[in-house]
Amino acid sequence: MRLATFEAGRQTYAGVVEGDRVLAFDGEHTVVDVLAGAQPGFGDRSWAMDEVKLLAPVPAPGAIYAIGLNYAKHVEETGGQRPQQPIVFVKVLGSAAPPGGPIRCPEVVRRLDYEGELTIVIGAAGEIGGYCVADDVSARDLQGREPQWTRAKGADTFCPFGPWVTTRDEVPDPEALALRTWVNGELRQDSNTSDLIFGCQELVDFIAQTCTLRPGDLILTGTPSGVGMAMDPPQFLRSGDVVRIEIESLGAIEHAVA
Repeated sequence: MRLATFEAGRQTYAGVVEGDRVLAFDGEHTVVDVLAGAQPGFGDRSWAMDEVKLLAPVPAPGAIYAIGLNYAKHVEETGGQRPQQPIVFVKVLGSAAPPGGPIRCPEVVRRLDYEGELTIVIGAAGEIGGYCVADDVSARDLQGREPQWTRAKGADTFCPFGPWVTTRDEVPDPEALALRTWVNGELRQDSNTSDLIFGCQELVDFIAQTCTLRPGDLILTGTPSGVGMAMDPPQFLRSGDVVRIEIESLGAIEHAVA
């Protein structure tokens, strides 16, 4: 299933995307309820995709974990060292944003960058419930001068994700998916999740050693090579730029920089 949260006729619903239509759940079930094991029915409420606005599929994740330096070629382009274990940091709740953005650049930031990422969505009993697409928006200037990345990675709107959650049963091999990122139509990242250093289940197990994972929590698994800061010369995002991130089988998100 493709689980979505969306707005139609000034009302917010949760439901599933089937082809070019969106079907709302009966009752008050949310995407998190379904990830936790609920099995809601469907009535006759459905809309064409162009009649709805997709919101963040999990409007308020309990936790947003992210992984640094988790693609081999990204380690190479940054001149870093291959990590011996996952590098985990947290993006705060305020960073969660709809797949269509916009993302907002704080006045203090001068080097805004994109990071297209395969994202794990936790389901029942701390297991993987599904996957989606996310942008780990990063303030490179803050990241370079502050040893903790809370401000650099967790600013408001710095985690647009979606467009929906594709349940685990529909993604037989999450580590064999094409991932591409465009900025203003220019292809910047053209990679595959096969370049991940630590795989999805390995990341879940590692975080679960210390943190209880709950339905709706997110784990951004890292970004591949092709980020703006690694270009020659570096290419950072500006107001009006449009970022599009697409992952095979999971759909695409597209958002402007405000």
